[in-house]
Amino acid sequence: MSELRLNPATGEWVIIAADRGGRPHDFAHPGRSRRKLPPLVEGCPFCPGNEGMTPNALLELPSESSGRWQVRAFPNKYPALGPGSASGATSEGPLFAAVTGEGAHEVLVETPLHNRFPADRDDGEMALLVQAYQQRYLALQSHRSTKYVLIFKNHGEGAGTSIEHPHSQIIAAPVVPEKEQRRCQIACEHYDRTGRCLYCDIVNEELRLASRVVYHDNQFVVFHPFAAGRPAETWIVPRDHAPSFGHVDEQGLRAFASVLLQTLRQLRTAFGDPDFNYAIHTAPKDEEDRPYYHWHLQLIPRMTKAAGLELGSGMYVNVAAPEDTAEAMRQARP
Repeated sequence: MSELRLNPATGEWVIIAADRGGRPHDFAHPGRSRRKLPPLVEGCPFCPGNEGMTPNALLELPSESSGRWQVRAFPNKYPALGPGSASGATSEGPLFAAVTGEGAHEVLVETPLHNRFPADRDDGEMALLVQAYQQRYLALQSHRSTKYVLIFKNHGEGAGTSIEHPHSQIIAAPVVPEKEQRRCQIACEHYDRTGRCLYCDIVNEELRLASRVVYHDNQFVVFHPFAAGRPAETWIVPRDHAPSFGHVDEQGLRAFASVLLQTLRQLRTAFGDPDFNYAIHTAPKDEEDRPYYHWHLQLIPRMTKAAGLELGSGMYVNVAAPEDTAEAMRQARP
């Protein structure tokens, strides 16, 4: 029988209807052709030698072996937000508020190799990528107009990517998105009631119950949340309380990179290399030093599609119980 579960971090209801989906491995896809792509593609703007096809680099981190760039960041050629004057947009009365889309939208090319997808990399490559994430995060946080920075990745056509060369994106927005405001509000209310961080409490309870935990060590916990909205939705949460991704030290970044790589390999092994999105949730700019928030990465595999029920009600239907998908990933050998 199906079950409605309340997400303690967002206040959203999710329908867990495992009988609609069969066994967890039924979601697995055959091997993807993207793993058979050549290492360089003529005309790809993200491949080495084609740097002139993109805006000038904001950051280039070199490979230890070749000395050439390994990770490269630059402004998105077709940005959702960009530099501009804060006086350009006007509200149309009390119901129709508007602000200028001043901010930043950057592309971060993760590797010079067109076919070097995340689960194929080594710890050093992933550590360099995570280091680049933090460097650009800190740079964008310093902008006058920035209120919130989001680091995210779309992997595969089903996740919304338009260029197959592995890359991530970073948005600096002049407002805090409503969903992030809601997360902060709920976390703040929990802290006011209990004196504790909501995410620390979630992590401790997941560790106690163990059924949804994929992996844990002394620095990070990887689990499928109680009210997962999609099959195999995965959270990676630091065990030590930390509101901001920007404050993570070098050792913590390396540990995070290693756990992220392991998680992506387990996802590929357990579910046949699905398309996915991930995003790093971190405290808004003006709340980084407050005690109630806790940065974390949310990974959403794209193995099912939202339809009328989800769009009409706002309640996602998850056709695989997170206890079952977590077990499938625990059994997967990266």
